[in-house]
Amino acid sequence: MIGSLRLRLFLVLFGATGIVWVAAAIWIATSSQRELEHVLDTRLQEAARMVASLVGSMDGRVPKTLPSMQAPLPAGNYERQLSCQVWSLTGTMIARSSGAPEKELSNEPSGFSERQVDGETWRIYAIQDEAKGFRVLVGDRLGLRDRLVSDLIKGVMAPALLIAPLLGLMIWICVSRGLGPLQSIASDLRRRGADDMSPVDASRAPSEIQPLTDALNTLFGKVALARRHEREITAFAAHELRSPLTALKTQAQVALAANDPAVSRAALHQILLAVDRAARLVRQLLTLARLDAQDQIEDVVPVELQPLIDDVVRATPHADGVAVIVDQTLAHVTWTGNRECFELALRNLHENAVQYLRGGGEVCWRADAGGHMIVVEDTGPGVPDDEIGKIGQRFFRGRNKSPIGSGLGLAIATLALKRTGAELRLANRTDRSGFRATIRMQRA
Repeated sequence: MIGSLRLRLFLVLFGATGIVWVAAAIWIATSSQRELEHVLDTRLQEAARMVASLVGSMDGRVPKTLPSMQAPLPAGNYERQLSCQVWSLTGTMIARSSGAPEKELSNEPSGFSERQVDGETWRIYAIQDEAKGFRVLVGDRLGLRDRLVSDLIKGVMAPALLIAPLLGLMIWICVSRGLGPLQSIASDLRRRGADDMSPVDASRAPSEIQPLTDALNTLFGKVALARRHEREITAFAAHELRSPLTALKTQAQVALAANDPAVSRAALHQILLAVDRAARLVRQLLTLARLDAQDQIEDVVPVELQPLIDDVVRATPHADGVAVIVDQTLAHVTWTGNRECFELALRNLHENAVQYLRGGGEVCWRADAGGHMIVVEDTGPGVPDDEIGKIGQRFFRGRNKSPIGSGLGLAIATLALKRTGAELRLANRTDRSGFRATIRMQRA
């Protein structure tokens, strides 16, 4: 397996060029041989007809002998290619060209034929004149024809072989220049610091590299967001955990120093509240970190929502005077998604609703007629209008904050529902005071 993209492209391009050249050489050889045979056969016919015309133009019958005949000789390596013989019909050679064999070239009276003469294969064309009593034979050796084709192929391939190194160098240079944008991006990434998550500049990159740069920029964005969330969680945890831990220490000191049992019990109660707040904060931070780390939720199954909501209600403590209603419209409502994400969202929404009903009130869960939407409403103080757009943000608590809240519940619910394909909408109630959270599922 070749690891270098540059070398792979070079071998592919150079190999493809070589295959094209070889295919062209084969095609030239085949077509040239066919055309050459046709041209040479035509030349044999014309030469034979010319000689027959000259011999036949003599008055009377052809004499027993003629002056020595000399066919025109091509220059170069193909001298004496054509040979000519004139035979009487009685079997006597009347004349032959210089270089022609003494043995009769062909026994055929007329037309084309091939024959072995003195160890060589000849292509012969014969013309017979019955009236004048002679026969003209003109032939050439097939070996010369093959050499003509061979020399033609060599003439085509020799320059190609000489040009091949230059072509290879040009292909290598072109491939290197074509991969230049990748080298530029790699150099830019090598120069970056560990905290530099700015997008890669691909304005001059070819369109084929755009998917790679887009994927890198998307990854950088995810990493930057994850690191920002980690910093936020770390900073918030360091700040928020300090308060309950300090309160734990203070209340423990009060409980130890107090002689009054009532004071000790009050201090112990405050310790329990601080422990609950710290435990809830840690649980929410861990949940948020786990959701942030998940790119894709698996284990998608049908989930019946009423039993899940019932479990959440039973597991969530609430103050005296708080009534929780799970409407029968939720019966038989089944959504397809991840059960853990649904449970996280429903639990945080329910905890958020009941913790603001400090003086008592009502929390109601219901569904719409088609089962595509779930609503949870409370009769608490609601949210100031100027804070509606901020309440889903991480660590935002607002003016009506709960003593044990951390500003993460609604953020966790939003993220968990988003992971499983649902949407959370938050608003104040319009029929009375209180807050409404609506979950809308794309597929019910």
